[in-house]
Amino acid sequence: MEKAREFQKSIYFCFIDYAKAFDCVDHKKLWKILKEMGIPDHLICLLRNLYAGQEATVRTGHGTTDWLQIGKGVCQGCILSPCLFNLYAEYIMRNTGLEETQAGIKIAGRNINNLRYADDTTLMAESEEELKSLLMKVKVESEKVGLKLNIQKTKIMASSPITSWEIDGETVETVSDFIFLGCKITTDGDCSHEIKRCLLLGRKVMTNLDSIFKSRDITLPTNVRLVKAMVFPVVMYGCESWTVKKAERRRIHAFELWCWRRLFRVPWTARRSNQSILKEISPGISLEGMMLKLKLQYFGHLMRRVESLEKTLMLGGIGGKRRRGRQRMRWLDGITDSMDVSVSEL
Repeated sequence: MEKAREFQKSIYFCFIDYAKAFDCVDHKKLWKILKEMGIPDHLICLLRNLYAGQEATVRTGHGTTDWLQIGKGVCQGCILSPCLFNLYAEYIMRNTGLEETQAGIKIAGRNINNLRYADDTTLMAESEEELKSLLMKVKVESEKVGLKLNIQKTKIMASSPITSWEIDGETVETVSDFIFLGCKITTDGDCSHEIKRCLLLGRKVMTNLDSIFKSRDITLPTNVRLVKAMVFPVVMYGCESWTVKKAERRRIHAFELWCWRRLFRVPWTARRSNQSILKEISPGISLEGMMLKLKLQYFGHLMRRVESLEKTLMLGGIGGKRRRGRQRMRWLDGITDSMDVSVSEL
């Protein structure tokens, strides 16, 4: 979205929600799909034995029902379940023909039209017609293997005006922001909304821990470690992808000072400087420093990968022309500023 905004390109998203996705995986179709995907026979046999003979009964106020054979759904809590569903979803996408279609976002010669993580699927296109065509293809192929779209929870988001759609008599809602994989995505691609949301969540966690911080049985170093272990990770979730501007840096710094003053139960009106509190706590690396460390680690991880999708998205060009005037800060600008190098030197 950052590149699309920079080069004045329209971009359209469809966040697909499957109705009871993990519970609707048909076992017989799953074994067939695994076979077609090239999974070795002995592994398929092991999985069949794992799922064979599963039964369930329903307990009511009048007793229990007869035992029912279970022929759908992957095991809840099993580490194999997301992998099995990924193969199930991959089969759907291959049959849809998304790799062959020209619909999608073109970056550095690659056509990107879908992103998937377990049962969270996102379709992308450069026009409303392309996106609707992709969605209908995925819907048809999904229903062939027993997965149905939950139209009420499926959302559309676009950087340009878009009309409402109707599928099977239900309207697909158009939104200006969406929580995807725990992070807030907005149509303008601005990270400030997500940063504010994470800081607010951090304040709630800090407030909920008041009873622990007020305990006289817990030492100050332990309380500091609690803040770093239970509060800061909530704020830093997904910070590797943030484009942090000066205003957001001030908010992050103010939040950290608020945490330490609350730990000491020192209000803002008290005549005690922030420096004296930091000197007494000795927190080490600041919250902003922790975020920068994670961001640089992620950047290094991407640069070491060869021909990865993430690296293509980071360094590839999207086409189009920049608008006149000063450009908005980009994610790579934060990296180059912190390392004091140019993009060509990376």
